[in-house]
Amino acid sequence: MKNHFISKGRSVSDLKAHLVLTTKYRRKVLSAQLLTRLHEIIEELFEKWNCLLIEFNGETDHVHILFQYYPDLQLSVLVNNIKSVTSRKLRQDFGEQLNQTYNKAVLWNGSYFVASCGGVTVSTLRKYIENQQRPDP
Repeated sequence: MKNHFISKGRSVSDLKAHLVLTTKYRRKVLSAQLLTRLHEIIEELFEKWNCLLIEFNGETDHVHILFQYYPDLQLSVLVNNIKSVTSRKLRQDFGEQLNQTYNKAVLWNGSYFVASCGGVTVSTLRKYIENQQRPDP
């Protein structure tokens, strides 16, 4: 993963997160065509939120999203926006397909998984910090 530092105001950062969304009841409703449209919607959303989509892929019952974001972004707010906007837009485009599985306007599970990630392991970063040249007392 290439380091791509972003600058905003008085900060420079390189924050990345791995988000996993699962379909309600882990139903296998995500077709290749639906995933392609979902990818487009997420790219549009990230542009509005000033995030950078690094990688996107999925299977029939879940998706993985790797993205970069600014430090002032509340991830929970972003995730809830992603879930509501994508659910609404996918129902507009694939309503007939989704209505075969779900009788309500629902697509995503109520929960999600998100993890921070970076270009180095925690152990490597810990060693780097431990080896700093601390001034003598």
